[in-house]
Amino acid sequence: MFDVALASGGAQIALSTSSDDSHPPEHMIDGTDETFWTTTGLYPQEVIVRFQALMSINSVELSSYDVQNIALETSESDSIDSFEPLAEKEVERTDHQLQTVEVSVGERRAQCLRIIINSGYDHFVAVHRLKVNGKALHG
Repeated sequence: MFDVALASGGAQIALSTSSDDSHPPEHMIDGTDETFWTTTGLYPQEVIVRFQALMSINSVELSSYDVQNIALETSESDSIDSFEPLAEKEVERTDHQLQTVEVSVGERRAQCLRIIINSGYDHFVAVHRLKVNGKALHG
């Protein structure tokens, strides 16, 4: 298993509901905790990550600030308009400390992953890193 959501491994941001020129959504898949994607207010906010190929994923980890509730959805197709629910999680308040949320999902096939931030503890949230443990499916 390896992080299939890295831009260096071919993952791409297919859609984002907000983008700040200084903190674009691509920062969450660049492999470093120093950069981040920030939302521009109002909820829900979402981002869709398209993997290089159809993957078998088993966990999703998010490093963030001030996220209160997230939902995860997957799609086995390259299309970004047909998703199945994967998980929803309430995130514990950390008083402006880095949050690490890990969601185990068994073995789930996915070409795309949608992360929906339903609510936050502040008007803006920041996602520093998205890590998706998985492997490419062949044939």
